Amino acid sequence: MKAKKISRLIVLILVCSLIFGGCGKHSPLYLEDSYQDYYKKNKTEVSSDVEGMAEDLAVISPENESDPDYHSNDYANLLVNDTRAEVVESYRCFEKIYPASTTKIMTALLTLEHADFDDKITLDHNIVLTEDGAVISTLSRGDTVTVDEVFHTMLIKSANDCAVILAEYLAGSVEAFADMMNEKARELGATHTHFVNPNGLHDDDHYSTAYDLYLIFRAAVQYDKFVNTVSMKDYQMTYINSAGQSVGEYMTSTNHYLVNEYPVPEGVIMYGGKTGTTTAARSCLILMTENENGERFFSLVLGAKTKGDLYESMTNLLEKTVN
Repeated sequence: MKAKKISRLIVLILVCSLIFGGCGKHSPLYLEDSYQDYYKKNKTEVSSDVEGMAEDLAVISPENESDPDYHSNDYANLLVNDTRAEVVESYRCFEKIYPASTTKIMTALLTLEHADFDDKITLDHNIVLTEDGAVISTLSRGDTVTVDEVFHTMLIKSANDCAVILAEYLAGSVEAFADMMNEKARELGATHTHFVNPNGLHDDDHYSTAYDLYLIFRAAVQYDKFVNTVSMKDYQMTYINSAGQSVGEYMTSTNHYLVNEYPVPEGVIMYGGKTGTTTAARSCLILMTENENGERFFSLVLGAKTKGDLYESMTNLLEKTVN
């Protein structure tokens, strides 16, 4: 009974955040004019039967979405002490952002829930992506690869075609998979989120918030396979090409903490997370770490102008986990 009361309270808070979260004085600079009053025009009702809510979530009221003592040049930042279910820092966490490849966390979560990782997929068509600079794997029509290999390549290399392969494997089409993604988001209480593709390549109707991404990421890290995968600094995908030959594709993590391009602050134990970059979303990163006391943290930097800015902002958040 106590858990039900707490869940209802959390749902009530989420309803409030849905209605008021985007109407504050800070407007995301990157959003097109059609998005500026999104929360005013779209007050989607959150029913009382939302599932997946838990009393150990960190909850933020709409009026506290931005810490007045914390300032950032990013679109949104969030730091959560998951062990204590406490928000350490929050900056515009309910405002609408483009999630870029952090979208793949949801794709990974649904794969973990529904896929057989030993299944073999033979590509019956090439994956066509229209966004300039979109990262892809070397897979092409006629190749045969396991779900496990595609899963790793999607998360470690951030290969956009691999997200589409998993979507079509699980749901038959990208559109049907997007429906699964949105249903899962609602189940988790991520009520400010709408997905239209499995990889986060830009679409005006594909969006989320820092708080919603925290909810999705927190659900994904309950799976050891997800944590182990996003903690890998490199990987080699192996598959059979259309000629029956074994092919290997080596890749390194897009998380530059893992590949030592940026130092992890002293006292921080780095597990891993997910990067994301598009022109509209700019540079994004979500991480899970621990401090030397064994406390677990989730840190999110969304919309940094450059990669350097991204890691400077993230390092600033990570240093707060050991103080």
